[in-house]
Amino acid sequence: MIQQVTKGIKISVTTHFQGLFYKNFKVHYAFGYQITIENRSTEAVQLKSRFWSIKDALNETEIVIGDGVIGKQPVLQPGESHSYESGCLIVGSFGAMKGFYKMIDLNSGEKFQVRIPNFKFAVPYALN
Repeated sequence: MIQQVTKGIKISVTTHFQGLFYKNFKVHYAFGYQITIENRSTEAVQLKSRFWSIKDALNETEIVIGDGVIGKQPVLQPGESHSYESGCLIVGSFGAMKGFYKMIDLNSGEKFQVRIPNFKFAVPYALN
């Protein structure tokens, strides 16, 4: 598990290999990840948007920008957490993702970024 804390918001990530898929006549490697966002601050916050940079071993990079996570913009009171699962397809058997969430402090109205730590993907049999 990879973890990072920014401004009292803890991000935890676990990953797993899901298998091979064909897309546009190319083999892609599918990886899933679970993220838990935990509010360790003393203020209520809301996740507004996300930014991802996804890079694979073949040096291809995909940028993903969007509102919320999996269609939600969760509000987290102090001590609360929100978990979700998602995934991605990459062309190489190794890769990595990193990014940030844009959040807002609901008491002060301050907008801030919460860093998502760099986490890696690797096809298990490619490591042998």
